[in-house]
Amino acid sequence: MTITTQDDLPLYGNFIDKKWQPALSGQTITLKNPSDGSDLALIARGSAEDIDLAVKAARKALSGPWGKMSATERGRIMQNIGQAVLKEIDLLTELEAKDVGKPLTQARADVIALARYLEFYGAAADKVHGETLPYQDGFTVMTIYEPQGVTGHIIPWNYPMQILGRSLGASLAMGNATVVKPAEEACLTILNFARIADEAGLPAGVLNVVTGLGLEAGAALSAHPDINHVSFTGSLRTGEAVQTAAAKHAVPVTLELGGKSPQIVFADADIDAALPYLVNAGIQNAGQTCSASSRILVQRDIYEDVVARMSERYKALIVGSALTDPSVGPVVSQRQKAIIDSYIELAKQDGLTIAAQGTLSSDAPKDGAYVLPTLIRDVPADHRLAQEEIFGPVQVIMPFDTEEEAIALANGTDYGLVCGVWTRDGARQMRMARSVQAGQVFVNNYGAAGGVELPFGGVKRSGHGREKGFEALYSFATLKTIAVWHG
Repeated sequence: MTITTQDDLPLYGNFIDKKWQPALSGQTITLKNPSDGSDLALIARGSAEDIDLAVKAARKALSGPWGKMSATERGRIMQNIGQAVLKEIDLLTELEAKDVGKPLTQARADVIALARYLEFYGAAADKVHGETLPYQDGFTVMTIYEPQGVTGHIIPWNYPMQILGRSLGASLAMGNATVVKPAEEACLTILNFARIADEAGLPAGVLNVVTGLGLEAGAALSAHPDINHVSFTGSLRTGEAVQTAAAKHAVPVTLELGGKSPQIVFADADIDAALPYLVNAGIQNAGQTCSASSRILVQRDIYEDVVARMSERYKALIVGSALTDPSVGPVVSQRQKAIIDSYIELAKQDGLTIAAQGTLSSDAPKDGAYVLPTLIRDVPADHRLAQEEIFGPVQVIMPFDTEEEAIALANGTDYGLVCGVWTRDGARQMRMARSVQAGQVFVNNYGAAGGVELPFGGVKRSGHGREKGFEALYSFATLKTIAVWHG
């Protein structure tokens, strides 16, 4: 799967039609280790020509054994791949930690989640049923679900394995063939997953992986005329470009475009239970999480207490190299670090109060992309830090007085992905859950431990379509109605 260059760096080619091959241009991209800034590996710099080869291979697979395979057989292969992933958990964990900068504990959890997606969707493959519809006398009418065809998957750098699992798993379960374009910043686990899936018996052409720049390979995939569905997770700006390109061929798109997700803490909440979620949901994966809780809204009666207790937790956070398994690892790149640092500097320039920050480990490599987790208090609702997705370990905290004010603050951004509500009042729980604009609402928890089974997606500028759970299966299928006249 790899060769060694003169610089002793592993070189990864594209995986197309069951074969590893360099980019047709011969060009490569150098990956950096965000923990220390060192060169990590070389990947192929795929282009439109490589994407076209991959799409053709996927199209061919649909007319081969994969297209003729029963849903039960597909499911077995997927579950076998899930088990094979777990057998290589140590390798995948280390690669994800080096590539993304995730602490080892978080990287390992992502490997387990990838396997779980394959197990869940593999088991679901033969359980998507159509219906028989009552109609006029003399007709029997039924519906069936069919694969869409070739699906394209543009995967971001923050959770390569998890987002691959939830997107690819649903598509394969429905019988589609796929082309995956990983983020150029972090793709080593996806490339190794392609090898694992191949060795576990996935037929040729069913999974194709083309690496490269988003503006080249990613743009070519979303605009390809022979793609039948595009799944994209990433920034709002890039998502708009993907949807525009796909629209030229009337191709449906699933978009997950991030958020500015609040946790709302009422005075009657169990603060001891809430505190770990209030902090961890903002700093996990160095805050580079679409559903990160970047806004904490606290009822004024308990505001100072919550600020003080969150500050204590922030001061105890240690930032360091991913392989040391710290509280918080580096962000993915120096470019991302510069963006996050600019927001923290903006807070200082505007006179906002930094309530607390984490601590950089004494042994953290000097060239790593480290950002101190930062809690900023009393942020005005219309300030950029309260409105824009920072995508780093930065949380803002602000007070509210009434339930109505809390709803207005929660809904007062362009995003609507996730919301957390902390209150013991059962009626208020339901009022808040129904009133906030979000694709997921968690009451007295945040995230529900990931929940492969739980449909996930946003409203407003957080995107559209749903991933995870059974709902995702229908997104990757075409519903056909059959009406038989028999008199």
